[in-house]
Order: sequence, then structure tokens, then C-alpha cells
Amino acid sequence: MLIVHTTCASKKEAEKIAAALVRSKLAVCASAYPCKSFFIWKGKFERQSEFVVEIKMKDSNYAAAERMIKKMHSYSVPQIIAVEVSRANPAYAKWADG
Repeated sequence: MLIVHTTCASKKEAEKIAAALVRSKLAVCASAYPCKSFFIWKGKFERQSEFVVEIKMKDSNYAAAERMIKKMHSYSVPQIIAVEVSRANPAYAKWADG
């Protein structure tokens, strides 16, 4: 199982991406929540309100999910980071594996 993170400029965009991934069955679950991000962009310090989308999926769905996120995303360089889950509640892992 993977947990994939992306950040979006708006709640609407985050919810649209989350719903599309789950409806297409590329993800078993996605959560969207607000955050404050601090970063350097084009040499300048930036502080921005964003929405995190945390996506749980099978490893085999990553490439298609990444393509979908890029297609739907408003950022020119969206954060799309996947982390492999090494431990999980066995019942949750079984559900997530379908």
C-alpha cells in the first residue's frame, strides 16, 4: 500500500482530485484538509494556505494516479509524493488491498 500526498491551491481542487481518484478506483480512500505551507519558489520565500490530499492506494495504481493528478492539478509542478506503508492495522490493510 502507498500513501500519496499532493497539495492543492483550493478546497474545491483538492476535493475534485480526491473524489476522482476514489471514483476511478485508483485509490481506496482520500482525505483532504487545510494546511499552511512554507517554501522557496523561484528564489523567493513563499507562505501559502493550501489543502493536502492524502491518498491511500495499491502500489500498482500509482502511475495512473500520478497521471490523473497531473492532468487535474492547477500547479505547474505539483507535489506528488508516495510513501510505502511498512506497517498497518491488518484489518485496514486487508480492506485497502481490496
